[in-house]
Amino acid sequence: MKTIISSFLLLCMFMAACNQEIVIRDFQNKGHEIIYNMVQKVGDYQMLLEREDVVYTYTYTTADGKEDVSTEKYIFDGELSYGRYEKHERTLPQLEGTIEQGYDGKEYWLKHEGKILTDEQFLKRVAFNRPTNFYWFAMFQKLLDPGLKYEYLGEEEVEGTSYEVVKVTFETTNEKPTDIYQLYVNKETALIDQFLFTVADFGVMEKPYLMKLEYEEVDGMLIPAHRQYKQSTWNAEVNEEPWTKVEWSEIKFKNDLSKAIFEK
Repeated sequence: MKTIISSFLLLCMFMAACNQEIVIRDFQNKGHEIIYNMVQKVGDYQMLLEREDVVYTYTYTTADGKEDVSTEKYIFDGELSYGRYEKHERTLPQLEGTIEQGYDGKEYWLKHEGKILTDEQFLKRVAFNRPTNFYWFAMFQKLLDPGLKYEYLGEEEVEGTSYEVVKVTFETTNEKPTDIYQLYVNKETALIDQFLFTVADFGVMEKPYLMKLEYEEVDGMLIPAHRQYKQSTWNAEVNEEPWTKVEWSEIKFKNDLSKAIFEK
């Protein structure tokens, strides 16, 4: 009897291992595999779900010196998003004082000094900011979402560092343009040091931006907390203009956030 049970357990373990290998090896192409390996290095979306939520300070400084400073709060299950802006020189600067933006899973909302605003143009900005800020934070994890297409563009050396370059695009059922990412994956570290991106929502498709990254380790995950970007060519060539800088600081997971925070 013990022999039968042992054989059964060994068979189950073998099948599980085979199934895992099939899942891991079920890539569209080499580019897909490279992105998969990168996500395993920084931490996948399941790791975000296990950490439940995050709170951090978001500081965005444009090339001409305008600055936003907000406290960002997200719940990963449902992608709930909240931002409290104490400084907003580039986001709704016409509203003096504190503004709050939120997404509760169904509705976007905006408060100014605690009062709900319903202006359609203001809410369009909120409907861009909330998912965009969330996406940038979870971008690498979401590069494994369904509906993405991967193209391996080959190897390239940039400033003495060898990279494998992967283009990522999104499937679409209409003719509306979608964003394009050209990712430079460091061959030595398996991390993305820089990437080119477009902003389809604002019609920025012909000339991409180049984003450069530096990482912080937070609760077992590698977070690209220090960023700078400016307009580029598709060969990742930039001019001498100043960079726009983005900093995520005081990053903390598992804050036991209530969903009430995200409701207007």
